Amino acid sequence: QVQLVESGGGLVQPGVSLSLSCAASGSILTFYAIGWYRQAPGKQRELLATITNGGSPNYADSVKGRSTIDTDNAKNTVYLRMNSLKPEDTAVYYCNVDLIGKDGPLYDIWGQGTQVTVSS
Repeated sequence: QVQLVESGGGLVQPGVSLSLSCAASGSILTFYAIGWYRQAPGKQRELLATITNGGSPNYADSVKGRSTIDTDNAKNTVYLRMNSLKPEDTAVYYCNVDLIGKDGPLYDIWGQGTQVTVSS
């Protein structure tokens, strides 16, 4: 079955940039729609960014202007680049995708998450 694995998180200082990756494994052809989410302790899961195949990205106000979502279908990988990280960005970051597999579309696939901690 298709599986997503997020990576790139860690402990970083405020103001730095971080690039998160979401790699898909399994029998897939291409991504169809992608979303990046995060969930901080005691907070509701928050949608950060979305992009569809051939479409324009959309960003939540909390990350707009300092984040970039991108895909590389050849590598079956989704990226989220965040600049000017703040302590408020501390959360577990997840990717969620709809994709085209060898047998047809698959919807709402989640990764296990990667922890981002922003602290001095």
